[in-house]
Order: sequence, then C-alpha cells, then structure tokens
Amino acid sequence: MASYLARRLLGRRSVSALFFLRSYGHARHISHYSLHGGSVCTKPMREAMEFFPRPSPYKCWSRSFASDGDLVDAVVPYMGESITDGTLATFLKKPGDRVEMDEPIAQIETDKVTIDVASPEAGVIQKFVAKEGDTVTPGAKVAIISKSAPSDTHVSPSDEKLGKDTGASVPAEKKIDTQVPKSEVPKADKLKTPPPPPPAPKTSPSEPQLPPKEKERRVPMPRLRKRVATRLKDSQNTFAMLTTFNEVDMTNLMKLRSDYKDAFVEKHGVKLGLMSGFLKAAVSGLQNQPIINAVIDGDDIIYRDYIDVSIAVGTPKGLVVPVIRNADRMNFADIEKEINTLAKKANNGTISIDEMAGGTFTVSNGGVYGSLLSTPIINPPQSAILGMHSIVSRPMVVDGNIVPRPMMYIALTYDHRLIDGREAVFFLRRIKDVVEDPRRLLLDLEPH
Repeated sequence: MASYLARRLLGRRSVSALFFLRSYGHARHISHYSLHGGSVCTKPMREAMEFFPRPSPYKCWSRSFASDGDLVDAVVPYMGESITDGTLATFLKKPGDRVEMDEPIAQIETDKVTIDVASPEAGVIQKFVAKEGDTVTPGAKVAIISKSAPSDTHVSPSDEKLGKDTGASVPAEKKIDTQVPKSEVPKADKLKTPPPPPPAPKTSPSEPQLPPKEKERRVPMPRLRKRVATRLKDSQNTFAMLTTFNEVDMTNLMKLRSDYKDAFVEKHGVKLGLMSGFLKAAVSGLQNQPIINAVIDGDDIIYRDYIDVSIAVGTPKGLVVPVIRNADRMNFADIEKEINTLAKKANNGTISIDEMAGGTFTVSNGGVYGSLLSTPIINPPQSAILGMHSIVSRPMVVDGNIVPRPMMYIALTYDHRLIDGREAVFFLRRIKDVVEDPRRLLLDLEPH
C-alpha cells in the first residue's frame, strides 16, 4: 500500500529504501525520485514524507495482561492517579492451584488501600514472578497462568517440601556454590593477604540500633501504617492545632432512637444509630460557621460551598477515612446506609481510592473503643475534626436536682491559624444543642 502511494506521488519511477512498520507502514527515507518529464534528483525529498502517516506516540493496551499462546501474565492493575507503586503483601494462591477468571491471586498494599491482583484467564498458576515484599508498579508481572494445564495440576509433595526447606536459603546456596573451596584456591591467591573487613556502619545518635532480645521480633512496617504515620506527623508539623471541649447530655437522642428504632428499621432497612444524629448536628454547625469548612491554601483561604464529611474507621490493617459526599443533602436514613456501606468496605479491604479522596471535615468516634476523652489530630487538607467519646452515666444538676444522665465528652481540634476560638466554641455549642434537643434541626434554631 505504501509502495503504491509512493509511486503515485513520485511519478512511478525509482523509489528506494522504504521501510515499513506495522499495518500501513511509514516511509523512513527516500534516496531519490523523479517526476514525469523531469530529471532525476538525488536529494532526499523531505516534503514527500508529509503524505505518509506518522507513528503515534501513544501506546494502548486493550487487555490488562500479556499473552503468549497458552500462557498469560497476571499483572498489577491500575492503582489510582496518586499511587505509583505498592508492596506485594501476600499471595492468596500457590503454584499449581486452579484459578478462575478474575479470581484474586495476590494482594498489593498501597499507601491507602489494599488492591487485589486478579487472574486474567481461567487456568493453573504456573509460577510466580514476583516475591512477597517486592515493590511493584502498575503493569508489573506477578504470575504466569497456563490456560490449558489440567485442573488436577498440583505441586508434588517432594517439590513442596523442598521449596519449604530451601525457600529462603536458595540465594545463600547459590552464593556458597560460587565460592571456591579453600583446598582448591590457587597458590598465588593463598599468598595474597585478604582485604581488611569493611568498617561497621555508624548508627545515627537520633536513631540508636537497639540490641536484639530473645522475645522480640522485627517486621517491616505496612505501607498503610507508614502513610498514616507520615500524614499525622505532617499534620502536627503544619497546623497550629488547638482543642476545645464540651459535654453533651445524650438523654433525648437516645430516647429518640429507642422510640423509633423498630419503625426506622421497618421502613429504611437499616438501624438508627447515634452517628447520623452527630453528622446532622455537624452539618448544621458547618453551615452556621463556614470557616470550619474552609482551608488555607498558600496565601489564600478556600471556602467550600459543599459538605463532604470524612468518617474515621479503624480496621485491622490501619486507619482509613471514607467520605460521605454531600452530607448536607442527606436525611438520617441516607447517612446510616452510607455509613454501613463504607464501614463494611473498609473492614473487608474493598474500599476504593475515590471513596476516601477529598472530605472537608472529619468525625472520629473513639467512644466505640471506650475512649473517655482525647484530642484528635486534623486530617489534611481539612481544618478541623470532631471527636466523639464514650457515653458514661454521671451525676448532673438538672433543675436544681442531682440526677444520673448519660453524658459524652466531645472535642473539636481546629487549625488556629484560620479558626478563632469564638467560631470553634460556637460550632461545638451548636452540636451540643442539636444533639441534646434534635427538634432544633426541624425548627433551625440558633444555640441558646
């Protein structure tokens, strides 16, 4: 096709040194050409190149694995715009195991979530290419799957035992094999003095190397824990954090839940909890004090006209903070359903990056673990966080009488660079008034 076009363009005379790529091909060089009724010109005709399609600088893959006939490669999937690599945490299968299409065979730990590596085809795992603990990037090969291997393919007991016995010592054996025994060392080498041993590494005074103990074990820190540690320390170093406290009488909110819990479940299919009441109170407070929902960006202040509330969820693998979008447009049932959905995903490790991105304000409920009082740390790039705590029956003075009341301490940690104490106290008072008397939400009454 390209040769035909070239001859049409160049007068059907002499065209040489045409090189083709895939499909239509691309002319790389034309040594000479001639036109009808003209003389032969030996200069390169650069202008003629404009008639040929240029190779595209972009490459596209329509499948997430490489294929070589019967064998396919399981590769690390795309992990999100802000995530460039991850750690291969664990293999869910063994070589020789039968897997179905899209069945998880390994897990990748990232700074935010755990991602599954799925088998691209049904078949048998021939071998793993990467090792546990390796740092991998999207597109990296993890395993090789054989599509036509019999389903009863397994690792033989002797091979499996051999692998277990020698698994971690294979590199050491290779190293030993490459060394020359003392009896076979040439005489000339024996006369050479061995090089001095390298000096012992110096430990930093700020990070002393602790002596090993019998009942201690050292394990690598998971990437999620590293990320949490980095973000919390950055928050502490960036914000001028100050915490203000108040206490809430939970009598009315608990009575509301007790009176309507059965009807609520029957209509909405979800239990009525205390978190929805506090989130509605926080939304009311953010609407009354918009500066709590704002954030500093350089020399500017960004005011957000939307309310996305982050919910801190503790999981066995670490702290994650899923986001409830547009919480100001939700009712109690919508909030409870969203909280349940996100909490299940967080505990199962199936929550996505998008479900944790953003957020303008955070609510953390340490009370579920029995915390009586705390000073929560701001979740960047937000400017404040509300801390809930356990409910304790305490003697309170009500109308001149001492009576037992279910009380909760609440705390607001805020960025004092942006938020003054006045706004912080008003915000916390708004939450106190709404929780103690939920009817204020319906009447939209200001704190008394």
